[in-house]
Amino acid sequence: MLTPRFLRPWLLVLVACLMLAPRALAQNPSQRAQDELPGSARNARVARVLPAEGAERARITLTLLAGALTDEQVAELGEVAPNVRVVRAAGRDEALRLASEADAVDGRFVSAEFLARAAKLSWVHSPSAGVDRLVTIAGLRENAALVVTNARGVHGPAIADHAMAMLLSLTRRLPWYADAQEKGTWTRDDPPARGVALAGKTMLVVGIGGIGAEIGARAHAFGVRILATRRSDAPAPEFVERVGKAGDLGAMLPEADIVAICVPLTKETENLFDEKMIRAMKRGSYLVNIARGKVVDTDALVAALKDGHLAGAALDVTDPEPLPDGHALWGMKNVIITPHIAADGELTDRRWWALYKENVRRFGAGEPLLNCVDVEAGY
Repeated sequence: MLTPRFLRPWLLVLVACLMLAPRALAQNPSQRAQDELPGSARNARVARVLPAEGAERARITLTLLAGALTDEQVAELGEVAPNVRVVRAAGRDEALRLASEADAVDGRFVSAEFLARAAKLSWVHSPSAGVDRLVTIAGLRENAALVVTNARGVHGPAIADHAMAMLLSLTRRLPWYADAQEKGTWTRDDPPARGVALAGKTMLVVGIGGIGAEIGARAHAFGVRILATRRSDAPAPEFVERVGKAGDLGAMLPEADIVAICVPLTKETENLFDEKMIRAMKRGSYLVNIARGKVVDTDALVAALKDGHLAGAALDVTDPEPLPDGHALWGMKNVIITPHIAADGELTDRRWWALYKENVRRFGAGEPLLNCVDVEAGY
């Protein structure tokens, strides 16, 4: 029979494990991605001020002009926001006919003509993180009372997985071996370039927001040193060694073996990676773009890939998009291209719905909405 003297060490170990478990969970990005409600309360705003609880409020019904929601999803919204009437529109033409009824609308239906007809409109929700189309629509910037929200933070885990998959495919030369497999050839002959190990390399995350942080966390787990840039003074994740501002980008590029572009498309970031910036990157480095194609000068990128200044590029977005037949990028062995699908995944769907449902609840309750967009800044 065990005595307390023998039990004591095991109890200490058990207590230590119990104390460390929540901390380990909190540091696990994958667990956070599944358990936490995505979305940011920074700059949260109320879209429609409602009367206090009572008969006057009970008489108010808000109309949400939504896209292709299922019957089950509409029922869920009815449970959390019983005063919000959900109307599903089949497309922009039908949405335009219903514009005068809308208090809130799916951003895909918004146009200058829609805004001109939607006198009651107070909330526009973009189902994607990017709002570069929305913020250029005439009538949107001029309406300071209009609250615009987006799906920022929803897509990060899936996009980060995709970015790392493309990067590893390039560094481990998987396309070369995939070609050999397709031919039924077992070969250990050297590919055009040797495989590269990520451990000890340096990644520069350009725009360490929600998506950039997820990519950085995964790269850091591979033993990669992480540098980053960001526009705001918000603290960066603890695994980031150094954070610079947008103006520091040119000076930081020569340090990086991998550059991951995660910035939104704005007036400031369009063509950000022009010939000068691309040539400032370390020779033999890799470029990963999961942001928007227009952030990168395609001609300058092609030239740098052809002459070996860049070892490779992983592109989920291109300019133009879709990439036309016969474009030089298609035939490059040191380039991996996917058709803007990095966010695809079941987890993304769950996170998108959790954020959307919570914002509909808040809208119906007259509470501040999550993920409010700075329309002037463009994100």
